[in-house]
Amino acid sequence: MRRREFMSLLAGAAISRPIAARAQQAKSYRIAFLSLIPGEDTTLMLPLLARLHELGYHEGQNTTFTYRSAEGNAERLESMARALVQDNPSVLIAGFGTLTAKAAKAATTTIPVVFVTVGDPVGAGIVASLNRPGGNLTGLTDQARDVQGKRLQLLLELVPGKQEIAVLLNPETPYSRLALEEASAAAEQAHVHLRVFEARTADEVAARMHEIVATRAVGLMTFEDPLIYSVRANVAALAARARLPAIYVYKDSAEAGGLMAYAPDRSQIYRRAADYVHKILQGTMPTELPVEGPTRFTFVINLKAARAIGVEIPPTLLALADEVIE
Repeated sequence: MRRREFMSLLAGAAISRPIAARAQQAKSYRIAFLSLIPGEDTTLMLPLLARLHELGYHEGQNTTFTYRSAEGNAERLESMARALVQDNPSVLIAGFGTLTAKAAKAATTTIPVVFVTVGDPVGAGIVASLNRPGGNLTGLTDQARDVQGKRLQLLLELVPGKQEIAVLLNPETPYSRLALEEASAAAEQAHVHLRVFEARTADEVAARMHEIVATRAVGLMTFEDPLIYSVRANVAALAARARLPAIYVYKDSAEAGGLMAYAPDRSQIYRRAADYVHKILQGTMPTELPVEGPTRFTFVINLKAARAIGVEIPPTLLALADEVIE
């Protein structure tokens, strides 16, 4: 994204500014943002930018923003993180996914880092513990207890009985292991068999989807890391072509044609990340900010997708939805 476009996004994010923030006009802050997925600055980041603007951070007035994206190429993350660190930002934000946080951690032990959505920050070795992160990193996790069980329960409302459910995941992501453990426990209680399909590249995602279609699976769960999230439209299209009911993680997947999505409200998570940035810029150390989990969840149903695959959504399920895409 060109710098001019990024600056204009931030400038238009909001119009309010607290009086306390105006008093800080003499100070100047440098905020850097590292992204793995393409276009994060024009999609997921918008709530974060809006919240920073509300808190009094304005490009060209008291803040300089630098955004860098690996455009889906994880191998570029470490060099990009080092380049951002060389500019000595006041704080570095690690965007969606575990790999961005790991790259930031490898690049600096002194500059404060706020990660936005890491599924298992302890298991990934990013922080020592959720309550006491240690080091120079803290931030937000989008993992919550029982969320995978809830997603499986919602899917089984459409395909009840002792069935085989396919699970698509990237084994390179620590979050996937944690999510699979939770989903497996829920499946055992429901007497449902989970069949796992692993993909490490976009080509493998497509290949695994074709394999899933050829099985006896009656439903699909995806564990969306940056890889699977980046090809969400293709996954939704393949599932629809096979008339396979599926539940995805993020609302974006339902908007891209997926049947259902259930996950923490990512807009709230990104706004909270901006609050963490603000606290650090005002003097709070990362070690003083526990890693925060999600508190708000959204359930989205795409009725257009349901009609396309010939699935009738039960009224009880529709009543649970926070949003219905017509």
